[in-house]
Order: sequence, then structure tokens, then C-alpha cells
Amino acid sequence: MEISAGKIKLRQLTFADSHRLAALANNPKIAVNLRDGFPHPYTLADAEKFIQTFAVQEPQQIFAIDYEGEYAGNIGLHPGTDVYRKTAEIGYFLGEPYWGKGIMTQAVQLLCDYGFKSLDIVKIYAGVFEYNQASMRVLKKCGFFREAVLQKAVFKQEKLWDEIRFALLKKGV
Repeated sequence: MEISAGKIKLRQLTFADSHRLAALANNPKIAVNLRDGFPHPYTLADAEKFIQTFAVQEPQQIFAIDYEGEYAGNIGLHPGTDVYRKTAEIGYFLGEPYWGKGIMTQAVQLLCDYGFKSLDIVKIYAGVFEYNQASMRVLKKCGFFREAVLQKAVFKQEKLWDEIRFALLKKGV
């Protein structure tokens, strides 16, 4: 499956992405903004394991972000379960060479449109560490609203941080 607009394409991850994924993801400026399940250092073995796990999902929920024909990062929706089955958490990262080009804003918009149309969800949310202003700007540009502050909910870099929760509702809900 492929979703595209302009120079941005969301597509299935392939093993051909593994070297580029490892190179872009092995960056402390990226790891600092993600949960600890995202390894740092990030190795080729980590990239291959990630691709093996998520490349064959049905329906597809994790995508490679392709910019002008190059792998540039990942974006995905993680649907909730039980009473949260109509919601999904969005997560993403973009390689540093691609920052500041509007790529992630467009990728988030594409993925949210896909999620609302294809995954039977009505709410998409993101938890952002309080110091990640760039991610907050992306979400606000995409129409997300600040829903809550989870005080001192994140332990990262040996410190406690607030998590700012952003949400987007499907139109008409």
C-alpha cells in the first residue's frame, strides 16, 4: 500500500531500507525524543528486526516515509484495544537531514486521513515529551489540540518530564 502527496510517499517498509534506517535512527537527537524501546545506539540488526516485525502488517499501520525517492523516516498508528479500540496513538521519527522541510507535517496529515478512513478509529493521539517543541508544532499544524498534561509521567535522561498529550478527532464525531 502507498499513500502519497507531492514529494512525500508513505509506503511499506522493505529490507532495502534497513541500512538507511540504521544510519538515520542512530542519532541521539532522535533517540532523546522517543521511548526507550527505540534503541540507542541503533544498529543494522535493530533496523532489520523492526522491518521484519512491521513490514507485513495487515492492515498496514507502520509506514516508511519516502521523500523524493529516498527513505527518510517512519510513521505509524498503534490502535488501542478493549474500550480504547476506536483510538490510535501516532508515532514517528524523521532523519535529521530532512528536518525543517515540512515533511513530517505532510506525513502526519496523510497518515491521519488514512487512519480515519481505513482503520475504524475516531481519535488519534500523541504523547510528546515537554521539551520536544518541533513535534508539538507539527501536531498543531495538523489540527491536533492539546488535550492534557501528564505531569512528571516520563523518565528520560535521568529526569522526570511532563508528557503533553495531543489529540485529533475524526470530523463529524
